[in-house]
Amino acid sequence: MKTIVEIADGVRRGKIKARAAVQTALDTIEARNGPLNAFVMMDAEGALKAADAIDARVAAGEDPGPLAGVPYGVKDMEDTIGFRSVQGSVFLKDSPIKTADNPHIARLRAAGAIVVGKTAMSEFGMDSATHTRLFGTTRNPWNPATTPGGSSGGSSAAVAAGMVPFATGTDAGGSIREPAAFTNLVGLKPSHGRIAKTNGFSNFATHGALTRTVADTARYLDVAAGPNDSDRQSLPALDYKYEDVIETLDIGGLRAVWSDDTGYAVVEPEVVAIARAAAEKLIAAAKLNELKQDVRFTFIGTAWAIVMMTNLEADWTRDGILPDGFDQLAPNTQYILGRMRERGPDQDVKSAWAQIHRLEQEVATFFRGADLLMTPATGCRPYQADSTLPRVIDGRDCTMSGGVEPFGMVANACWNPSISIPAGFTADGLPVGLQVTARRHRDDILLRLARIHELSSPWTFPWD
Repeated sequence: MKTIVEIADGVRRGKIKARAAVQTALDTIEARNGPLNAFVMMDAEGALKAADAIDARVAAGEDPGPLAGVPYGVKDMEDTIGFRSVQGSVFLKDSPIKTADNPHIARLRAAGAIVVGKTAMSEFGMDSATHTRLFGTTRNPWNPATTPGGSSGGSSAAVAAGMVPFATGTDAGGSIREPAAFTNLVGLKPSHGRIAKTNGFSNFATHGALTRTVADTARYLDVAAGPNDSDRQSLPALDYKYEDVIETLDIGGLRAVWSDDTGYAVVEPEVVAIARAAAEKLIAAAKLNELKQDVRFTFIGTAWAIVMMTNLEADWTRDGILPDGFDQLAPNTQYILGRMRERGPDQDVKSAWAQIHRLEQEVATFFRGADLLMTPATGCRPYQADSTLPRVIDGRDCTMSGGVEPFGMVANACWNPSISIPAGFTADGLPVGLQVTARRHRDDILLRLARIHELSSPWTFPWD
């Protein structure tokens, strides 16, 4: 499969037809999507029509943009012209077809990218696997018995399987990075504000994408990033391109800290060992200065659930999903809602926010003395595709330590950029990710590190 950069540059120079690129994607989806269930909605006719328009612009001497003719999938949480936003839920299956793109998708469309379909996600983004009552089970190309992660699991499966060169994701607690780790992809959760958010998105959430290469992530982010007056959190435009700095930024001497568990996480020993070995190799390749220190952050999983689910429960009650529709929610959504309802009197929303603010101060203190935090991207290897969220990892209860995604929430709560990059494989051939988190707004450092890692420890996909 050609990359974003190869397709877009080829189309812009007249070496590749956008129609051919889109048709290749459609053919690959038809051949591979069935057993994986990555795409749940398609618009082949609309995609080909958009490709013809791109080709006509090239023929007329125009430049359609840096993503010219690149076919891609959209996570079914993002509003996209011509599609419903179902969010993996039976309650939204008949929702209205959208007549406008959200700001993220609008930027990609304006740059010449072509939506071919919507990708599966866990219901309302509330699971680390992608398994819903409405669309069924999405599976991992590396081993279809296992999950490609969640909540952006359809996007990770589609890109890893070579159906499209990139697909969008959202990340409120690891929902880009965990799927990336489970499928051997690059998954950047940008700094909050780097990509303008959709109205109504969680305070913890960001838009993003999953790709196979660092250059593709850089090209994508150069398009997606930028201010938008409709989002008061959006950051100013940059005076450089990520696609340039991934090859040139000097990061030698930056201070990196490795942590197995950040003080609370339950992680499979093999996952720790693989991620740690990748971190050591990257530290050497990038000429970083490794600091030895014990990292102990406040665990905010319960607080995160209280803040998130209190708002969601109110929304669902207003929309008529609750109380009568509780039994129609996905099992993990029921579980999280149930746990939140069982909280004690000291676990109210005010106390939850106090816990989150405590973590913010701890992370701020950490980054006054270091530049990078390296950890495993997940607590375990990819698990059974149609199972509920693991309650036990390595024989230990993980329900109060973040479960599958123990490291994800830190960057979301504190608005730091964080990336998962391929670290290696378990003895049974399943991907493991290395997560690197930087101080706020230094997405450029993470992409440069990822590029150095890609050059020193390249990854491939055996079915290509």
